[in-house]
Parts: sequence; structure tokens; C-alpha cells
Amino acid sequence: MSVATGLDRVAAGGVLIEGRAGLLAHPASVDRRLRHARTVLAEAGAEVVAIFGPEHGYGGEAQDMVEVGDLYDPDGVPIHSLYGSTKETLSPTPAQLEGLDVLVVDLQDVGSRYYTYVWTAALALVAAARAGVRTMVLDRPNPLGGAFVEGAPQRPGHRSFVGLYDVAVRHGMTIGELATMVRELEGLDADALEVVELLGWDRARTFEHTGLPWVLPSPNMPTLDTARVYPGGCLIEGTALSEGRGLTRPFEIWGAPGLDGRALAARVALEGATLRPTTFQPTFHKHGGKICGGVQVHVDDPRAFRPYEAYLRLLAEARALLGDAFAWRHAPYEFVEEIPAFDLLTGGPEARRAIERGRGLDEVLASEREGAARFAEARRAWLRYA
Repeated sequence: MSVATGLDRVAAGGVLIEGRAGLLAHPASVDRRLRHARTVLAEAGAEVVAIFGPEHGYGGEAQDMVEVGDLYDPDGVPIHSLYGSTKETLSPTPAQLEGLDVLVVDLQDVGSRYYTYVWTAALALVAAARAGVRTMVLDRPNPLGGAFVEGAPQRPGHRSFVGLYDVAVRHGMTIGELATMVRELEGLDADALEVVELLGWDRARTFEHTGLPWVLPSPNMPTLDTARVYPGGCLIEGTALSEGRGLTRPFEIWGAPGLDGRALAARVALEGATLRPTTFQPTFHKHGGKICGGVQVHVDDPRAFRPYEAYLRLLAEARALLGDAFAWRHAPYEFVEEIPAFDLLTGGPEARRAIERGRGLDEVLASEREGAARFAEARRAWLRYA
């Protein structure tokens, strides 16, 4: 049985969007026929008078953490950027929401706490509710499925735009379920949010079993394979190693100048994945133009593979191999300057300190599993699918 997204239900005529609408979308906001939400809403009779774009832009052209400006679409409708030079730009303003009856959100997430689209949707929901505008989320499947949860929620003081609310790293929720969580945690009225639910999706179903087309939702999320490793692969952003930006397989291929991929692959055995030693040369971003050594992570069994734990173990061994050549990222990260990027990603300093000491990672991972289990129980209140 194929899955129907919220947008597919609009296209089929089963959902009406009345009044003046705003649309928060990106390149992967397409129906099963690959028609963009802008087209589908127009054909369904919706009056779209404002468009909003998340990080990377409405058209998905910008790289990570690159400021995006406001534009107009070919029909003269304003496109408001929700990713500028300050954190204040992450929420739509009252002026941008003025005159809207409904804000339609159609964003493909990839199932990881770090992926900022869900937090753009959360901020838009809160801002719209305060402006008296109803939010309609057109739900989409979590590409990793909804059965598995991995990585503990953040510890106090470690919320950021890569985790505005305390959720597991691999949260196993849809964007509609996360919006439901935000509405309840923020105490918003029930009528502030409408979720157009998926049809035919269950929590055991990963993206390849939905019958839906994959469209890269951001420039460095080209394939479903990328999404599978991303709950771990994004951790590399918190280091000076290349996470493979500037390649065609980012987050799967990663490393640094001087890193021996053969030695790294020999030191780590992963359940559900095979490590292939490789060399590569990024065309831009970290170590652009330099020959790097590293590995490509080939996921053989998505149900057995645990990306968060896998990449923490890999990074610990990479540090041991590189010695003093290993470094953490110290530049500001997603509008935060005072907390290391790695700590924002993992939700606390524990994993970084264990990697620096060269011991204690097993204890950290045990604590992470306990935190993930607690979140898996807590999230039951917001789940919508069997």
C-alpha cells in the first residue's frame, strides 16, 4: 500500500484550504507526481499571498548557515526568508503574517533533531498562533520510520536551532507529531494547529516502502542513504573534520588530511553497516581542494544500524588516530557562540569529554540509551500513527 502525504490529500481534493494562505515550503514539498506545493495549492483553489522559506531557502540553493534574503516568486508573491543573519529572523514577523487566515506548512524532515526544518515549523506555529493565524501542517513520513529512537534529549542549557525542544537525536516522529508536541508544550489553543495526517503510513515503514519520490530537501541531503547516516554524520559538523560537503555523498564519506581510513575501518565494527576506506578531495567547505583520508559508511541493514552510536565511536577512534591534529569546531554554530557546536549537537558535554579523555564513551552511550528510552515513552502523548 502506498502512502499519501498531506499534500497528496490536498491534490486529491480531500482537504480544502480556505482564505488567504501563507506557504512554508522547500524543494521537497512535492506530491507523488512531483508537483510542488505552490502549484498544488493553486490548483486546489487556495489563495497563496505569502511564501516562507527555511534554512537553505525556499528554492534550496543556499549552503548550511548561509544567510538567505527575501525574494518574489514569478507571480509576484513575496518570499520571506526565515533564515537570516540573526536568530530573530528565524520566526515570521507579525507584519509578514498580517492578513493571513492560515499558514500551510509542508516540509520534508529527515528524522534527526539537528535538521532545522522542524524548528522553523515550530517557530512559525508559535508566531502564527500569537498573530491569530491558524497553522495547517501537511504531514510527511519520517524517512527513518517511527519505530526507533536514539540519542538522549538535550541537557539543561543546550537548546539551540539544532534542537529547540528536548527531543531524542533520532526522534522517530513526523513533523505533524512534533508540531503537536510544540502546541501542547507551549499551551497553544487546540484550534491553532491542524495536522493533515498521512494515509497508509505506520511507524515501521521507512521511506523506500512509502512509494513516494525522494527529492533532496537541502543541498547536502541528496539521497535516502544520506538521511540514514545523518543522525550520526551531522556530529562531524562539530569537529574540524570534513563531513563530505563538496562531495556527492556528504555525511556518508568523511575524514580529514592525514587520517588513515584503513586503520579507522579496522578499529571499528558496526552492526548494520560496512566501512570502506577511501580518499577524497572536497571541492569546497572544510579542507576544500585538499586530499583527505577517511571512510564511506555503507548501510547494509537500516533496521540494525544505529547511526548516532556508530559515529560517536568512529569519531573517538578518529581522534585517537589523528592525535593533536584532531580539533573541535570553535566557530559560532547556528547563532550560538558560547557553547561548542559538538555539545549542541549531542545535547551536552559528556560525549566530547569522553572522546577527549579517550575513555568513558561506553558509559556515555549507556546513558544516551536510557535518555532515549525515557523520551520514547514520553512521546507517546503526541504520536498519531500506529
